[in-house]
Amino acid sequence: MSNVSVGARWCSWAPYFLSMLRIIAAFLFVQYGSAKLLAFPATIMPGGGTVQVTSLPGFAGTLELVGGALLLLGLFTRPVAFVLSGEMAAAYFMAHARGGFWPVLNGGVPAVIFCFVWLYISAAGPGPWSIDALLRGSVGQSE
Repeated sequence: MSNVSVGARWCSWAPYFLSMLRIIAAFLFVQYGSAKLLAFPATIMPGGGTVQVTSLPGFAGTLELVGGALLLLGLFTRPVAFVLSGEMAAAYFMAHARGGFWPVLNGGVPAVIFCFVWLYISAAGPGPWSIDALLRGSVGQSE
């Protein structure tokens, strides 16, 4: 087998890796929303418990839970990912940036990573393993 065919074969998996990135990132993202709103799998709020849905953290938790679930399924992927990217940018600047320049020190690494993963997904799409692809009739095919 030549290097070209190995490289071509590896590259042919790119759409499926895109789907895997979306699914795994959404699975992790949903946990932030469920922890804020439902205290599941554990409470993460200062002082324990859950947030009020009508508060800013409650609104963020709702976006994370509902938007993350939509991304996990790959439904309305591009607009949802774009909105969630903006949510993570706002979260970073509202909650983390005031703690200093370095995200590793101000606790903002997850917000930065999610911001750019969702921005990429909003441009690249959901990949072939998604409800969006199923509705387009292109499941198992490159986008």
